[in-house]
Amino acid sequence: MARLAIFIFFITTATMPWTRAQTNDQVTWAKRVESGKEVITTLQFYFHDILSGRNPSAVRITQPSQTNNSSTLFGMLMMIDDALTVGPDPSSKIVGRARGMYGSAGQTDFGLIMVLNYGFTDEMYDGSSFSLLSINPATEPVREMAIVGGTGLFRLARGYAIAQTYKFDAATGDAIVGYNVTIVTYI
Repeated sequence: MARLAIFIFFITTATMPWTRAQTNDQVTWAKRVESGKEVITTLQFYFHDILSGRNPSAVRITQPSQTNNSSTLFGMLMMIDDALTVGPDPSSKIVGRARGMYGSAGQTDFGLIMVLNYGFTDEMYDGSSFSLLSINPATEPVREMAIVGGTGLFRLARGYAIAQTYKFDAATGDAIVGYNVTIVTYI
């Protein structure tokens, strides 16, 4: 069976360290704006989903026998630990990791159910994360997915992620996906 590409695309108090004011020289991939009782954070990063090589970041953990006969790989489930970087180059600065799983949830169209935690390690976002739970219509050029919660700076997060595939290798299934994320939290 030809390898079907799996790609996914691809945001308190003043004494706490995560409430420092952000300046433009601190973080280039994220911006925070306080607006009344809310904080709006926008993030831009790249997601590296690597299925090939000696150290893949995404591995298939289950697949029913019927999946082999499905044009959408229905039932296939992947576990991931993907790098999040500032730029599309795999050697660009790592700002966090996406961990969790995605699986093919569509019998008639290719849609991935995404159950992922995006944890950040850079500057003031170190230790903060958001959770994404949504269907990713991965073959579409632009996808919108729901953010349903978070921790640290993203506590009680709500928002959305826009994903666009930057690079896809059909032979290996490897993908680099650009994300633009908007998260709303409370002050």
